[in-house]
Amino acid sequence: MRILGIAGSLRRGSHNRKLLRAAGRALPPGAELVEWEGLAGLPIFDEDMELDPPQLVQDLLDEIEAADAILISTPEYNASLPGGLKNALDWASRPFPDNVLKDKPSVVIGASTGLFGAVWAQAEVRKVLKASGAHPVETELPVGLADYAFADDGSLNDPELTQRFKDLLADLVREVTAPVEV
Repeated sequence: MRILGIAGSLRRGSHNRKLLRAAGRALPPGAELVEWEGLAGLPIFDEDMELDPPQLVQDLLDEIEAADAILISTPEYNASLPGGLKNALDWASRPFPDNVLKDKPSVVIGASTGLFGAVWAQAEVRKVLKASGAHPVETELPVGLADYAFADDGSLNDPELTQRFKDLLADLVREVTAPVEV
């Protein structure tokens, strides 16, 4: 099972990239996380180019298409999702309704240096995914006080949060393997 991981932060030392990598280590056997790292280079969505997108956009669309599921780790900027991540989702949502996100199982997680762990941004990303036709798991995983949330090996320090993380990743795997309802 191939899960595409997208971090909504471009910063070196990004807590959300750390969270994605922790997810890669915590996935159940048989599931692999592949990180997509092209966010910084995406041009701003332009409907005039949606049927013949630039190569980096096509690479993103191909990666999403090839994935069994998507895992997005988002920071929270100004009480919402980062613009670069929204732009990537805008590209992936087109042309609607037959886009690469259609029926794609997905999970959204988030880390922030504040107390609330990017919960508003996570809700916004799930809303965009749902509007695009994806199937986001509705559970959130807020990792607050992210400067202190990770152990030296990259895992989460909090055992309760670690268990919730593993349960959420198992839910994503079940979404992929569940029979499709007709």
